[in-house]
Amino acid sequence: MKRGALKNSKKTNWKVLIISLIIVYGIAFLGSIFTSSKVNTDWYNSIRPAITPPNYVFPIVWNILFFLIAISLYLAWTNSNKKQKTKVTVVFGINLILNVLWSLLYFGLQNPFYAFIDLILIWFSILAMIKITSTISKKASYLLLPYLFWVSFAGILNWLSIFK
Repeated sequence: MKRGALKNSKKTNWKVLIISLIIVYGIAFLGSIFTSSKVNTDWYNSIRPAITPPNYVFPIVWNILFFLIAISLYLAWTNSNKKQKTKVTVVFGINLILNVLWSLLYFGLQNPFYAFIDLILIWFSILAMIKITSTISKKASYLLLPYLFWVSFAGILNWLSIFK
């Protein structure tokens, strides 16, 4: 292998990085449309479990998670072959759609039960993301672990809100 080829393989592909960030944060924005106006409502306060963190924690955590998801997408995309790119597109696409759907179901339609069903699907889609990215880039898969942990905690909150 030529020395220059190795050097170029480590170079940041800014176009793909920016597109990854735009896709992930674009989806995050769509979800926030359903969420942001509902977190201080009587409805949400009436079902909010006692262990729920303060409202200001959620945008901080989600911004960090969306950044990690975008970097994971970037690493998976830039280190994958054509067949792997298709898998990456499908699994990340499904996950991001399910993510927006949760906000719509939970806050938009005020239906925590259906949101919980969606959250289970999100959880399995994160496992699929980790599995697929782990064959492409270990770093990409590790970056998704905080997302899995947070969604697991969110699942507990969602479950508790159904029965409050």
